[in-house]
Amino acid sequence: MATATSSSHACWSYDDPGALEAYAKEFLRAGLAAGERVWYVPGPRSTTVTDWLRSAGPTVSRPDAMRIIAWQDAYAAGQVVDPGEQIAAYAAVTQAALADGFTGFRVVADVTELVRTPEQRDAFARYEFAISRYMGVAPMRALCTYDRRELGAQVVGELACLHETSFASDVPFQLYPGRTAGEAVLDGELDMAGEDLFGEALWRTDLEPVGGEMTVDARGLHFVDHRSLLTLQRYARARRATVVVRTGLGSAVRISELLELPDVRVELVR
Repeated sequence: MATATSSSHACWSYDDPGALEAYAKEFLRAGLAAGERVWYVPGPRSTTVTDWLRSAGPTVSRPDAMRIIAWQDAYAAGQVVDPGEQIAAYAAVTQAALADGFTGFRVVADVTELVRTPEQRDAFARYEFAISRYMGVAPMRALCTYDRRELGAQVVGELACLHETSFASDVPFQLYPGRTAGEAVLDGELDMAGEDLFGEALWRTDLEPVGGEMTVDARGLHFVDHRSLLTLQRYARARRATVVVRTGLGSAVRISELLELPDVRVELVR
């Protein structure tokens, strides 16, 4: 599983914002030290990071290196986020940072207000997966934060699992983009407790078959049960493609052979 320092796209859900704000300052400080432009999009109850950024302003060599942005200005306020449009907006911000001589762009954003309704959540979950693909090839890094007191653990889980890394979310797996539009990376564990969550997350990846196949890089998967392989079979059948699962779990190969899944091929890799 990706670590806090290696991942471009992380998620932090919180009950007490204290630990989050300490990490957010560390995350933004690292961006400034790396020569990146940084944005902070605070939640309604956040003051510590905002105060820190304002106090740090005089010590920063360039006044345009950091900004505090209202979430209504960073996203479509009160609306359902359009994944393509939002990615294009952040891509433009990243390109502007590069044009201004920065090494990249990073943002900490509290996006609790953007996932209140089921329609908002579905669109934003698809966006979360898709923006990871952009960050895989562009100099952008992001920490998305969600207030668990407002949303509840179930809602947070739907979103947290679609990041490379998640903090304090208790999700059993992470599902995020691979190198191509037809590839996803799967880390963690898949068992009965996460069956429904995995099904929802898989549908939100919108993987594009390449040569009739979609690939799941599951080398970071530590456990998988037969229900999860059946979920992959249903997804593959609906997409009229073959899902190729690459994993180091010999048990996954044996289960797939017993199930005789026509549209899922499990390959053992070392």
